[in-house]
Amino acid sequence: MRRALIAACLALALAAPAAAQDVPAPSRQRPLENTDEGGLWGMSDRAEAQARASGQIERDPALNEYVRGVACRVAARYCGDVRVYVMNRPFFNASMAPNGYMEVWSGLLLRADDEAQLAFVLGHETTHYAEQHSIEMMRTVRGRATAAMILSVGASAAGAGYAGDLIYLGTLASVFGYSREKETEADMAGFDHTAAAGYDVGAGAAIWTSLIAETRASDNPDVRRRETRGSIFATHPVSTERVQALQARATQRGAGGETFRERYRAAIRPHLDPWLRAELRRRDFGQTMQILDRLAAHGEDLGVVEYYRGEVNRIRRGNGDRDRAKTHYLAAIAQPDAPAAAWRELGEMAARDGNNAEAAQLFATYLERAPNAEDRALVEARVAQISGGAQ
Repeated sequence: MRRALIAACLALALAAPAAAQDVPAPSRQRPLENTDEGGLWGMSDRAEAQARASGQIERDPALNEYVRGVACRVAARYCGDVRVYVMNRPFFNASMAPNGYMEVWSGLLLRADDEAQLAFVLGHETTHYAEQHSIEMMRTVRGRATAAMILSVGASAAGAGYAGDLIYLGTLASVFGYSREKETEADMAGFDHTAAAGYDVGAGAAIWTSLIAETRASDNPDVRRRETRGSIFATHPVSTERVQALQARATQRGAGGETFRERYRAAIRPHLDPWLRAELRRRDFGQTMQILDRLAAHGEDLGVVEYYRGEVNRIRRGNGDRDRAKTHYLAAIAQPDAPAAAWRELGEMAARDGNNAEAAQLFATYLERAPNAEDRALVEARVAQISGGAQ
């Protein structure tokens, strides 16, 4: 009985991401400030301070603990070095700086199908950290950092603080950017870390394949002609050769590992609505529809997915888009997880069609489902307006 209990505890420990109380001490000592490596840590410290103060940081403790647990599971001996910041930014990106500060963007979390795919990307980034690739690169691109600091300060002085952030982040990424050989090395080591942690060995090839498909789905012909990027700051593309190399590695190792898809979806589900709203602001509707199709692949969260399919069509305003938007909104409100805004959009459509009684009912349902809606006063005014001539 005791032996069975111990076995069960071990299995549970392997299945769950590392918890905060299990985090070991950092593996590295801070370098001296008067060294080039110390300077790079200083840059990383400033970027980390910006991330910590950013309005885009996700402060949900459960989400942060979950992502950090996945990072620790593939980081192994470097777990104690990792400090994760989840950011609501609608682009595929994760990075780890030399001081252990790691950013994981919502664009990556939306695009990963399961925990294994997230683990592969974080394992890839951890490899850059473990092998100190950024320090090697920093010694060749030191001038860029100085230029970026000057541009960033200039942008802030001109009142364009966000542009300054992008310049600073972009140049940090270029400093932390890597050669094609380093990217391949990180892919292979990331694969090994992912497989050793018990994850699906096909995860790396799968997420790079999905990114290539998303590039081809873009509305922008220039984007479709470009090679896929593994990060908005990446200097080297995600090529079919990298996918094939990962597939060959998986074949050599043999099938196996877990995707942990269900618990991954449970972790990101509370954030789908705001992340998809941010994704829409990119206004690349072809890519957004590709992401929505992947989110719907297992028949989950269909209220949210159908609502955002409706939003894509409403905002795009192409031929037939209005009818398609209405179809998706109606599909959304048939689901238990439909956002309240689906009733509001249907109400507005009904009002524009002159169906004022129907519109008033739909607006009332919206306000019932969203009693603290920021636009309550506007919606109530709209109801008062159409009620004067209700049919």
